[in-house]
Amino acid sequence: METATKSRAPHLSDTQRLAWLRLIRSENVGPRTFRELFNHFGSAQAALDALPELSRRGGKKTYRLFSMDKAEAELASLYKMGARLVAMGEPAYPPLLRHIDAPPPLLAVRAREPLQQELTGTQKTLAIIGARNCSVAGAKFATKLAGDLSAEGFTIISGLARGIDSAAHQAALTSGTIAAFAGGIDTIYPKENMELFAKMIAANGAAISEMPMGWNPRARDFPRRNRLISGMSLGVILIEAAEKSGSLH
Repeated sequence: METATKSRAPHLSDTQRLAWLRLIRSENVGPRTFRELFNHFGSAQAALDALPELSRRGGKKTYRLFSMDKAEAELASLYKMGARLVAMGEPAYPPLLRHIDAPPPLLAVRAREPLQQELTGTQKTLAIIGARNCSVAGAKFATKLAGDLSAEGFTIISGLARGIDSAAHQAALTSGTIAAFAGGIDTIYPKENMELFAKMIAANGAAISEMPMGWNPRARDFPRRNRLISGMSLGVILIEAAEKSGSLH
């Protein structure tokens, strides 16, 4: 893509970042289509230039371009809240995540300070997830594991849900913990965890999302979010999940 390897510490220009954002936000363009278009046309801007003609030709997909005004407004809103967009290939992009099937080309990353946003680039990340309606014993077990693993230098990632997720985040506060959102980076779900999330950001934590600003999560967005959690992690620790629970995704 327009970026090189991590060792060369590449960064997109502002113009390139807007082009990437416009392309991934365009109608019928998901992570897989983004990569196909990028590889075929050589850059995000070249793909954007070609999309109107591809739509006129017909076929399986039609593409409606995400406007420059909307892209600039989204980027400005991210910056205003202390977040930024990290592109695949940039140093802060989670190194393990790039190896999953259809990795997100752009991740919104929210943290208190720019240096803390590099937290997402760590390779020593473990996921702790599980039941929302967990038992007291399950919550204690999650707390113990998260605390011990954090003390050994691992970054804990989870989904900020009730129950196991919350216990894991709480126990990993001091060493930094990451929340993966199913909605936009500005959409904390559930609302009852707003205080916990504020503590995470105030300490050494971060949040990530591939969804647009203001996006309210739907049921089908959580499995998509779960691939970020597992994709960033060396391993996934699952505590008290029902046989047909979302955690088993």
